[in-house]
Amino acid sequence: MNLAVDRRGLWIAIASFALWGVMPLYWHLLKSVPSLQIVAHRIVWSTLLVAAWLSWKVGRHWLREVLAQPRKAAMLALSGVLIAFNWGLYIWAVNAGHVLEGSLGYFIGPLVSVMLGVLFLGERLRAVQWVAIALAFAGVLWLTLRYGQPPLIALGLAVSFAIYGLVRKLVAVEAVTGLGVENVYLFLPALGLMLWGESHGQGGFFGEWGLGTDLLLVIAGALTALPLIGFAYAVRRVSLTAIGLLQYLAPSLQFLIGVWVLREPFDETRAIGFAIIWLGLIVFVGEGMLRSRRLAAAAQAA
Repeated sequence: MNLAVDRRGLWIAIASFALWGVMPLYWHLLKSVPSLQIVAHRIVWSTLLVAAWLSWKVGRHWLREVLAQPRKAAMLALSGVLIAFNWGLYIWAVNAGHVLEGSLGYFIGPLVSVMLGVLFLGERLRAVQWVAIALAFAGVLWLTLRYGQPPLIALGLAVSFAIYGLVRKLVAVEAVTGLGVENVYLFLPALGLMLWGESHGQGGFFGEWGLGTDLLLVIAGALTALPLIGFAYAVRRVSLTAIGLLQYLAPSLQFLIGVWVLREPFDETRAIGFAIIWLGLIVFVGEGMLRSRRLAAAAQAA
């Protein structure tokens, strides 16, 4: 892997996480639409857009080639379920007034990714990195004890997206093709859910919601595809540790939106829990930056 490819992967990852970071504002515009219907439309329109692009770009054989390989097909089915769960939980959290807890999930997520790298990819952690993970765990424990239950939204988002990243890293398939196959698995259930909603009073795409909302739902398909394509592209070219560091951009933007734009409550108890987790992230990032500089200096000296 050459340096140019590494840099391209890093920049694409940064752009993907920045787009994810501002997505709460977009989902807030769709607050009048039931969360499951948003997810269904998101999958349907994303599938149509990605499948059309792949058919034009590489031909209609793209799906058949992947499905002919049982291991790849099964792993992409798993990653599709994981990302659909993540989408649904996050959209519900935003529109139910839990943007801050959603952002907490994506703060915890990078450390979960690092732990998965240790467990499944043979990556090794240094002592300071273990301290960072212990601090994150302490922050979650604090929130659990003070509120009487663990931050389930945050943990669900963190674990589902970290496992999704691991699965996509292990599947040797091109980024857009992988997303297309994931969407194909989800398309019929999503279409069924969308049509069921239209016939049972939970949908309004054909008139009730209005043209503006309909356009937002269609555009959501493109906004779904772009950052996921970028993430899937980057995760195969950048280490999980680096991906974990870059993921802080998205929850930071989400947190700022939750506090300053959507005005969600942020009391002292929650601030303490967040602060402990942030301290763990600062320790983790700081140690990584210092180590990178030392390695670069040593390489230059050599």
